[in-house]
Amino acid sequence: MNTVLITGASAGFGLETAKLFLSKGWRVVAGMRSPREDLLHASEHLEIVKLDVTDPDSIAAAISATGPIDVLVNNAGIGWMNAVEGTPMETLRGLFETNTFGPVAMMQAVLPQMRERRSGVIINVSSSVTLKPLALLSAYTASKAALNALTEVSALELAPFDVRVRIVLPGRAPTTSFGDTARARVQGEGGFPEPYLPVVKAVFDAWAEESASEVTQASDVAEAVWWAATDATSPLRIPAGADAVALVW
Repeated sequence: MNTVLITGASAGFGLETAKLFLSKGWRVVAGMRSPREDLLHASEHLEIVKLDVTDPDSIAAAISATGPIDVLVNNAGIGWMNAVEGTPMETLRGLFETNTFGPVAMMQAVLPQMRERRSGVIINVSSSVTLKPLALLSAYTASKAALNALTEVSALELAPFDVRVRIVLPGRAPTTSFGDTARARVQGEGGFPEPYLPVVKAVFDAWAEESASEVTQASDVAEAVWWAATDATSPLRIPAGADAVALVW
């Protein structure tokens, strides 16, 4: 039985991906910073582990307890929206710790076993904002663009070992808590700089006008991850959601 380890599996894309792989008969290791047993139906194929991708000891303990991993899905991530001028350096570093360095740490933890077996798949969940610049998302975009670059180069390095690497690029997903959490963080750290409030209003007005058909559902991302995990002919970069697909084209 194949095993998939999914980080950030307590909500949104990660939770939906865990549900999909379970429905396909896979063994699912759901990594969560704060494990909750009530989020997924109990199954002999499900293991929930405490996992913080910014904590080396947490990563080591999770990998040690998991056993062989066939697919790693680096989904854990945090959001942020503000102007560059309004983004504290500590916040910027925190974004890179979770969105960029965290996936790299996870890759380094599982690659020795994949390389030795000469099989495995690593899927890094990035963002379609790396395809089109959007105001107020500079710090978040930078952390995901760096992840894209690391993934693309890793794909070249790992091909000789028959380890596949893919990037999934979700669009905007208003049905998840990601955006609300990011906005709450901004308010908690002082809010938007006053001179930029007209920009903020324009951004939120534009988002409010987007139709439901032009956004990404969590199921779109889960299906894209499934494709990347199970189809060796899948492309390096996989858009997920109608808006992400439109950006790619």
